[in-house]
Amino acid sequence: MNIRSYHARDLNALIELTIATFGPFYENHFRPLFGEVIFRHQHGGWADDYRAMVPALHDPAAGKHVAVAETSDATIAGYIAWKIDPARRHGDVVILAVAGAYRRGHIGTALCEHAFDDMTRKDVEVVTIGTGGTDSFHAPARALYESMGCVPVHVAYYFKQL
Repeated sequence: MNIRSYHARDLNALIELTIATFGPFYENHFRPLFGEVIFRHQHGGWADDYRAMVPALHDPAAGKHVAVAETSDATIAGYIAWKIDPARRHGDVVILAVAGAYRRGHIGTALCEHAFDDMTRKDVEVVTIGTGGTDSFHAPARALYESMGCVPVHVAYYFKQL
């Protein structure tokens, strides 16, 4: 597995990977849990939201970076995006996505370590990384982040259809 910087030619693959990675959460977890009204209100355009978000993730001049995990046959197995606020010496992992066929192969760990190393070289002192709090879909991400020494802060969001 090779971890490299993002290239513009990666864009469509990253959009597809993001939609494939997070689609099951929105469609199989969020929608059934909250129903159609709340789903439409909160995440009804989730795929289009990712189509708009992913192209803006990489802008090194603005402190935004993307690294891609690529197999020996040039297949994109995953990616991570992070942003840095040098004045605060703070970093945020914005998104981590690993293709289903490559999960449980330590690619998420390698991508996080890559981003953390880059932030360390850039004098970042604290990094945040987020994921879902109690659902089974996000359990692997929670386990990964905690295994890397990240400390969870539990926050609850409540939804109610009026």
